Amino acid sequence: MLRHAASIIALTAAFAVAQPAAAQRAAGLRPDVSSVEGGLWAVMDDAEQDAKTRADLNTDPALNAYVREVMCKVAAAYCSDLRVYVMDRPFMNASMASNGYSEVWSGLLLRATDEAEFAYVLGHEVSHFTENHSIEEHQARKTRANVGMALTVVVAVAGAASAAGATSASEAQSIMDATGNMIDLIYLGQVASLFKFSRAQEAEADLLGQKRAAAAGYDPAAAAQSWRGLVLETKGSDFKRVREGETRTSVFSSHPLSSDRIAALDGQGATLKSGGERGRARHRAAIRPHLAVWLREDLRRRDFGGTLVIIDRLAADGEDLGVLHYYRGEAYRMRRGEGDLARARDAYLASTVQPDAPPAVWRELGDTRRRDADIAGAKVAYQTYLARAPQAEDAWLVQDSLSSLERGK
Repeated sequence: MLRHAASIIALTAAFAVAQPAAAQRAAGLRPDVSSVEGGLWAVMDDAEQDAKTRADLNTDPALNAYVREVMCKVAAAYCSDLRVYVMDRPFMNASMASNGYSEVWSGLLLRATDEAEFAYVLGHEVSHFTENHSIEEHQARKTRANVGMALTVVVAVAGAASAAGATSASEAQSIMDATGNMIDLIYLGQVASLFKFSRAQEAEADLLGQKRAAAAGYDPAAAAQSWRGLVLETKGSDFKRVREGETRTSVFSSHPLSSDRIAALDGQGATLKSGGERGRARHRAAIRPHLAVWLREDLRRRDFGGTLVIIDRLAADGEDLGVLHYYRGEAYRMRRGEGDLARARDAYLASTVQPDAPPAVWRELGDTRRRDADIAGAKVAYQTYLARAPQAEDAWLVQDSLSSLERGK
């Protein structure tokens, strides 16, 4: 009986994974409201309305215009079908719903080295839309859930029947153990098929996104470079679970997923026209007004090693160094590992000589010098902060610290 159930598992699992793909959608069309996809669109329409009222929605017209422009470049004929919202969230993420509602998180904009890398990610998301991945995933999940439930019942009934006909208690227990293992196998099979399906969609969107970016005039090499940047950030993380995260993409595989994606993008990139636009200056100009806020939010993740990798990538261009050195100092100060306070002091000092140094760097430098018993240096730093930010909310606290130093306390 259990052997028969195992055969059913093999056949139905294959059926669950090998569902026919939905056809590529035509531009400008909305599904019938009575269809399955129409139902999904209705749900996402509600989610889109909610996004419009979220407190973390970024409403900067210039930034939104930039993001929309790049989206339309890679979306081409689908531009009018898509709406994109910039959300101030400190994680590298972009998403695309079945109805064309898309979110771009500030963590992605912060991590993209240039416009070409950003365009590749948007091309990836547009490809999820054009290839109907949302409806494919919905259909596959329903199939896997139904098959898994049915198989669990079949195996449980078969196991109970076999155990009832056992000639001894030990034989009955063995049958029930085998039944439990079979049910576990069904569950793991469902999980594995979910990861396999998701990987297939992501791999397809990777390659199509790279083609879309290249067709829009961007350098195709940027696609793999965006992944390499994420790998470096992962390796630089302060958290072991993040550093090892690449090897935990599946219950059955420890092979790093990102290395496969990089190899595939490198391979396809070699076949596409090279030397396209990188748009480094345009991208930096678009995100510059938000750098300080986004870096401060990134520090709230408390993965200071990862934040330092991001800052190093941004600083490689030699721009915005006052802001970047200040937040490098903040990362070291907040982490407080061995030698970090000295590194924080050096970063603050590096910031002070830049024209875009934020006033707060002198406050932190004053605290650092006071801790190091450099009283004269602390006084100068506090005085500079008060001169540069006389209306700051904490000005009275800094004034109190300065007064204490002047009184010799």
